[in-house]
Amino acid sequence: MTHPALVSGRTAVITGAASGIGYAAAEAATALGMQVLMIDLPGEKLEAAAARLAAKGGKVRAAGADVSDLAALEAIAATAADLPPVTFLFNNAGMGVPSTTLGGVQEWVRTLGVNLWGIIHGTMAFSPAMIAHGETALIVNTGSKQGITTPPGNPAYNVSKAGVKSFTEALAHELRNSLGKVSAHLMIPGWVHTGLTAASGAPKPDGAWSADQAVAFMLESLDRGDFYILCPDNDVTRALDEKRIAWAAGDLIENRPALSRWHPDYAETFKAYLKS
Repeated sequence: MTHPALVSGRTAVITGAASGIGYAAAEAATALGMQVLMIDLPGEKLEAAAARLAAKGGKVRAAGADVSDLAALEAIAATAADLPPVTFLFNNAGMGVPSTTLGGVQEWVRTLGVNLWGIIHGTMAFSPAMIAHGETALIVNTGSKQGITTPPGNPAYNVSKAGVKSFTEALAHELRNSLGKVSAHLMIPGWVHTGLTAASGAPKPDGAWSADQAVAFMLESLDRGDFYILCPDNDVTRALDEKRIAWAAGDLIENRPALSRWHPDYAETFKAYLKS
């Protein structure tokens, strides 16, 4: 089955479309007969990605923009008025750079600008027309398991993705209560072999999924009507994800130390919990 928003003759708007999950989603959308508006940073990488899909017969248009710039996305939305109605918006652009809670303000500004504000901007730029045309439509925002369990190591990335989760939950609620035909969904990838998670040209580790696998899982989840698209991978099962998420919530409920999963006093307790 295919979700009624993902049909031939309609338009998919995908950010971060030049590579990784975004490119795989663009490829899947063109295979369904959709027109695809591919948004990524301007340059050769985006143009080459669009050319590859066009060479396969895909109906594509490339638009260069930094998603942290609302005006740039609004301009693209205005120029896309000649395309078929947008029924799939995939706010997927993301990035990650090392960060710490104690400094590096530019790393924080850039990470939040792309990962969180990019999703808010994409929604604000394209959703009004999606709501107005009255057809069944989807907004999918890419979050992260790191925005839920917030492991130590890159707090700017974690905060940005926690914000995506909160924003998308609120968006889903508002859309549901508006009695329209647009729904929102949170994509939560597992370990996916992309340019964000591996060096360019590096072979895919056995434990990772490909971007195509992640997109196939997303499409299956959308067909089911899932809001939380919690992807497993070859290393981590759904059951293990659920246990990790439940433990993170338990820190608050049981008044444990912050990030107790990584606290030396709770290491053995957590191991026992996973085995229970």
